[in-house]
Amino acid sequence: MGAGDLHEDISRLELRIEQLANTIERCRKIILASKIAIAIGGMLMVALVLGVVRFNPVAMIAAMTLAIGGIVVFGSNTSTSKQAAADLSAAEALRSELIGRIDLRVVGLPDL
Repeated sequence: MGAGDLHEDISRLELRIEQLANTIERCRKIILASKIAIAIGGMLMVALVLGVVRFNPVAMIAAMTLAIGGIVVFGSNTSTSKQAAADLSAAEALRSELIGRIDLRVVGLPDL
């Protein structure tokens, strides 16, 4: 494998690493939103059951939808984030290995 091929492979890996980092960040934001939805849905259900808010079937369905939907989205994005983190680690390790294959030379500073 030539040095040019290594540089191309490293460039492709760096692009992949950036994409995976973006995926992880997007999942983190969605996970936060799903936690908020779960909390709002749960609080609304408790308020409806305790009578703090007048019972309304539409509000109860909305509360259940928020809670259940938040749980589903949380679980899905958590597993996606974990898979992307594992792929990110593997890509970084491969990038390090490829960089190690390049014949680097030390360049000295000129005497002043």
